[in-house]
Amino acid sequence: MNLSIKNVPKEWVQHLRQRASKHHRSLQGELLSILEDSLNQQDKISPQSLLAELRQRGLRTPKESVTIVRKDRDGR
Repeated sequence: MNLSIKNVPKEWVQHLRQRASKHHRSLQGELLSILEDSLNQQDKISPQSLLAELRQRGLRTPKESVTIVRKDRDGR
């Protein structure tokens, strides 16, 4: 089966080509490897690793969420 991705940013293409070269693959081979790795990891992600990845990306839960919940609960 063939897939096509349109409107890929030039920076992404350049990065993917560099990555492919680093791994001694063609661009298509690198893309297939990325897809395969992604599908294989999908079933292996633990809650701890997901939380670590979210924190690494700068996504955090508000520290005051407990306070917000308590205020909401006490206001009823």
